[in-house]
Amino acid sequence: MRFAWLAIAATLAAGPALAQDLVDGSKVDAIVELARAYGTAALESQSDGNPRITGKIKGVPYYVFLMNCDSGVCEDLNFYAGFANIKPTLDAINAWNRDKRFGNAYLDSDLDAAIEYDVNLEYGVSRQNLDAAFGVWSVILEEYIAYVGYKAE
Repeated sequence: MRFAWLAIAATLAAGPALAQDLVDGSKVDAIVELARAYGTAALESQSDGNPRITGKIKGVPYYVFLMNCDSGVCEDLNFYAGFANIKPTLDAINAWNRDKRFGNAYLDSDLDAAIEYDVNLEYGVSRQNLDAAFGVWSVILEEYIAYVGYKAE
């Protein structure tokens, strides 16, 4: 019983410290810093004024759109990469989406290859969780460019 009370007390004491490590959509600089751990990344603005990260991972250009923003707090990240003049078949895109758990592939309005990956930041996520999301995105990009035949710069 005494051990249980010690465990509860330790958990309660750690609560404020754990909350400080959360990254939400208001901490854009922290998100950019995490992106830079995987390659180049710069902060820009979207046409609606919301933040956007432009980056490259292993020479592959991508964007991270901060979405559903209100008063400087954004709820979602939308990772996006599009590949002009890379035109896989619809069957190939469907096969990707059927066989891969992460990364939503599609043909854009010009029938070029595109891929997206969404991350919910509402109420915050740990820095480690967001770092893992960037890690997943880097794997998605690497696998997708090989799949569609894109040659990185």
